[in-house]
Amino acid sequence: MFTFDIQTTDKAELYRELLGAIDAVTAGEADGIANMANAASLFWQYLPELNWAGFYRFVGGELVLGPFQGKAACIRIPLGQGVCGTAAATRETQLVADVHAFPGHIACDADSASEIVVPIVRDGALIGVIDLDSPRTARFDAEDARGVEAIAALLAARL
Repeated sequence: MFTFDIQTTDKAELYRELLGAIDAVTAGEADGIANMANAASLFWQYLPELNWAGFYRFVGGELVLGPFQGKAACIRIPLGQGVCGTAAATRETQLVADVHAFPGHIACDADSASEIVVPIVRDGALIGVIDLDSPRTARFDAEDARGVEAIAALLAARL
C-alpha cells in the first residue's frame, strides 16, 4: 500500500513530490496499463483544479483512450486533430490557455477550459500522451509543462 501526504503549495515542489510518487508506484512494474492507471490517479490526487487527468495510447496510427480520472472521454483521436492529436503529431507539449480558441479543439467535456498535453516518446517512438484538463481558463503554465514533461520522461520506459 502506498500513502502520499501532499505537503506543499509550491508548484515546482509539488511536481517533484508527484514525480517521486509516480516513480514509487511504477518502479519494477512491467504492465504499462497498470502504471498509467496509478499515474492518472496520482495526477488527480496531487494537482488542484483538474476535471480530467489521463492518457491516450498511440495504437494503430491513432490515439486510443487509456486509463484516466474524470468524466467519460473520447475514445479515439486521429493524429493532428484536437489538442491531443496535435501533441502526438508534433511530439511537442501543447499548453492551451483557452481550449475554445484552439483550432479544431475536440470537446469531450464541455466543462474543460484549459488543457496541457505532453507526448510520451521512447527511443524516438510515440507511446502516447498525458492529457490534463481544467475547468479554469489559463490553469496551466510553463511550470506545469516542465513537471508533466519530467513525468512523461520517467514513464516512457515504464509503459
